[in-house]
Amino acid sequence: MRILLVLLFAPLISLALLYFIFPGRLLALGRWLLRKRGGTVQKSVAVNGRTWPYLEGGDPGKPLLLLVHGFSGDKDNWSMIAPYLTRDYHVIAPDLPGFGENERNPALAYDIEAQTRRLKEFSDALGLVQPHIAGNSMGGWIALRYALDYPDALASLILIDNAGVLGADESDLQKQAVEGEDSPLVLASLEDADRLVAMVVHKPPFIPQRLKPALYADGLRYRDQLDTIFWIIANEARDHPLNDRLGEVKVPTLILWGRHDRIIDVSCVPVLEAGIAGSTSHIMEHVGHVPMVEDPKGTAEVMKGFLAKL
Repeated sequence: MRILLVLLFAPLISLALLYFIFPGRLLALGRWLLRKRGGTVQKSVAVNGRTWPYLEGGDPGKPLLLLVHGFSGDKDNWSMIAPYLTRDYHVIAPDLPGFGENERNPALAYDIEAQTRRLKEFSDALGLVQPHIAGNSMGGWIALRYALDYPDALASLILIDNAGVLGADESDLQKQAVEGEDSPLVLASLEDADRLVAMVVHKPPFIPQRLKPALYADGLRYRDQLDTIFWIIANEARDHPLNDRLGEVKVPTLILWGRHDRIIDVSCVPVLEAGIAGSTSHIMEHVGHVPMVEDPKGTAEVMKGFLAKL
């Protein structure tokens, strides 16, 4: 009986020890479990002397889907949606330079043209031929620029609450972003985390206090560099939006948005619809800026429905 009790409670005791003593390891375990569930593994490739970490999953013989994360995000932004995609697609999700486990070199250029060029070099290094490209937020802006700069190099475009266009209404982020002050999307301190999460998702999840130092360690460690990158792309979005170039997009395009997006207003959807001929749009009524995190199954269904028609 004692042995049975030990076997029953050992996993709970181990989790409790991880939570109270090694919360970073508990987060790493959660990340590993998410990847395991989604059928993805971490790999890396050298691109022009820079190591790109990325997640890969699914059958390489199936259609290729390249996923591009947003500002202050990383490849694991796609881990929750991966289980619904890797069954039908060969999925690749990299860390962009300046984010995640990629190089955090402050001397690099972080404008959208530079990041788009690097993404194309990454794609070429892996031999990715005409992938379907999906991007969220800044990643959606990069995906859109990819379609403009390399029109024959992708099969379709999926824009998920993408930056890079101006809608009729200002978002909360635009109203709060005052040049010369800290970015509203960069952590000021650990106590600032709840405010930031509430900006990004419509229904913020409960995050145990014990996990926050490990969860937000990179955001605090690189906050100055992230603040610099934010203002580079925020000023570019304000001064050089792609509204007037949308007619150049020639690949099939899905526009997917969260109704309650506080970062990039939903009024961008009709702008994209009018500008990209033949595009399809879908507004999710119950989510904010990151649909693939807030409702991964529903987001995957919309994406797969669009791709199935191609």
